[in-house]
Amino acid sequence: MPTQVDCTSDVDLNNVTQPQGGDGGQFTYPPQEGSGPDGYPYQTDFPAKDEEDAASDATEGHDEGEQMYEGEYQGIPHPDEIKEARRAARMEARRKARQEAQLEDEDDLPDQYENIMEDCGHGRFQWTLFAVLGLALMADGVDSYVVGFVLPSAEKDMCITNADKGMLGLLVYVAMLAGALVWGGLSDKLGRRKVLIYVLTIDIVFSFLSCFAQGYGFFLFFRFCSGFGIGGSIPIVYTYFAEFLQIEKRGEHLSWLCMFWMLGGLYASFTAWGIIPHYGWGFAIGTEVQFHGWRAFILVCTFPAIAALVGVIFMPESPRFLLENARHDEAWMILRNVHDTNWKAKGEPERVFTVSPQRQNHINVNPQTVRWNLMCVLQGLFLVIVWFCLAFSYHGLGVWFPDMIKYMQYEEYEAKTRVFHRERVERFHFNFSLVNQIHREGEYIHDKFEDIEMRSVKFEHSLFENCYFEDIRSTNTFFENCTLKNTVFYNTDLWEEKFKDCRMENTTFLHPKKGCHLNFQEENDIVIYLVSFLGSLAVLPGNIISALFMDKIGRIKIIGGSMLGSAACSFLLLLSFSQGAVICWQCLFYAVSVAAWNGLQVISVEVYPTAKRATAFGILNAVCKFAAIIGSFIFASFIGITRIVPIFLAIAALACGGLLALKLPETREKVLS
Repeated sequence: MPTQVDCTSDVDLNNVTQPQGGDGGQFTYPPQEGSGPDGYPYQTDFPAKDEEDAASDATEGHDEGEQMYEGEYQGIPHPDEIKEARRAARMEARRKARQEAQLEDEDDLPDQYENIMEDCGHGRFQWTLFAVLGLALMADGVDSYVVGFVLPSAEKDMCITNADKGMLGLLVYVAMLAGALVWGGLSDKLGRRKVLIYVLTIDIVFSFLSCFAQGYGFFLFFRFCSGFGIGGSIPIVYTYFAEFLQIEKRGEHLSWLCMFWMLGGLYASFTAWGIIPHYGWGFAIGTEVQFHGWRAFILVCTFPAIAALVGVIFMPESPRFLLENARHDEAWMILRNVHDTNWKAKGEPERVFTVSPQRQNHINVNPQTVRWNLMCVLQGLFLVIVWFCLAFSYHGLGVWFPDMIKYMQYEEYEAKTRVFHRERVERFHFNFSLVNQIHREGEYIHDKFEDIEMRSVKFEHSLFENCYFEDIRSTNTFFENCTLKNTVFYNTDLWEEKFKDCRMENTTFLHPKKGCHLNFQEENDIVIYLVSFLGSLAVLPGNIISALFMDKIGRIKIIGGSMLGSAACSFLLLLSFSQGAVICWQCLFYAVSVAAWNGLQVISVEVYPTAKRATAFGILNAVCKFAAIIGSFIFASFIGITRIVPIFLAIAALACGGLLALKLPETREKVLS
């Protein structure tokens, strides 16, 4: 087991220490001018009571026998005794760790705050916050899928080329990277709740505007701004929730929170499947304004962010952040509200919150700051490498899976292409669709092509003489090195870009349908939704298992085991020679790798001090997005060339990251510093 190093701050920013002779979770003010006899500023002028009066008030209306603990005669320890034992064991372990490291005593705020959270319990407040922050995390998951789902339809509305499509996906990831860096740092300065409200608001506003953007430039700008906003949600959400959890619940419930990202993928896949099954659903205002199904889909994708924003408005700020910024009274009021909310919901409203804040003006300086900070930097470097390795492989394969399936479909489709060579067709009426055909050196004399669809059709070195084309809808259809004489094109989408190196003599184009929104009946490939839906659903078992065992076997074993298991699953991809096999191994890979994601997110929250927690998590999340950009580019470039290189890159990255993860500090028993 690697030695754990507590990367806490050497300066007592909170100025809070445990009073001598009191309970581990109780704070008191030192006497202040204008305060009551006990130093607490809210002290009223009630007359003092002696001990007998206080005791009689506490027991009034209660029989002594009714207060006896039911398990006393069965030898079952009282829950309060168990809590006290845990507190004593934890404080003793920290005392020994300080002695072994030859460090001076630090302030006791982390232990005291942990004791307070144990007194507050885990109940209605945490579950409410869990749902609200889960919706914010779900919004991030939805945004990660939006671009991939809308592009097949949006490219028709806005004339998006293949290069432009790649730019859109790249800029969204760059925006999320920048958002993680900026908003993570701001949440350590302005507060978790306030910055999360900014993040969700920006995402909602610009996602809404992107629904109605008719030009590609505006659409690109709005999606970039939306990504910049939602990119800051992950570091804030995990930091915010962790600071309301006691040590026994932290790993498990942070892992449960990870499930909302999966729910975001399921929500996006399911709604896209239902809203954009056909491109032509929607309406148009003139020829310039188009509103098709993919725009409605983007609008529906803002619902989780809207719900999260409404919920966050009613949530309090993190007390740990407030204490870190010397806002003790606000922190105390929030903690009391958490305590009362939980115990009232459990049917014990008589429990009294006995904690009051304390101010102190001394600063403790640690003489071994340099060595300590170097250890923190080394641990941070290990954590960065593990994040990079996992994100590189996960997102790289995330691009490789659907692209490989599409390539297999293309190969299968191309294998069924019908080739017509030197055919001569004269005075024939083509009133049926032409699909997946190649016509070479053909001759078409006095023929009529009317009200048909041409899909994946190519005419090469062919002659069209005295022909008539009317109401033609085409997809991936081209004329190459053809000769057209005395031919008329009326109300078709066959225009200049469809004719390559062709010679035209007395050829007329009447009412051509120019633009990108041409084929309103073309179905989007259902596989794009099915693959994403199954991939999101596959992580459910891994999420459940990692949540149940996160606090039992530890974060390090979860991360290392999951990444090494994912490397083994990646090797099986070499054996996939069909679409079904690729989908099967994709689901297995996602199911195994999700545990590593959960473990990394939990340990990233726990290893850093409160003043730097969201900033550090934001940097790690930015590293994740950077690795995703590199992995997506590299893996996509090998589609149709070889599968060996991307698969072995994924195996090497996962294996190295998994082995290096075993060197990270175990934070299972670590109090948030």
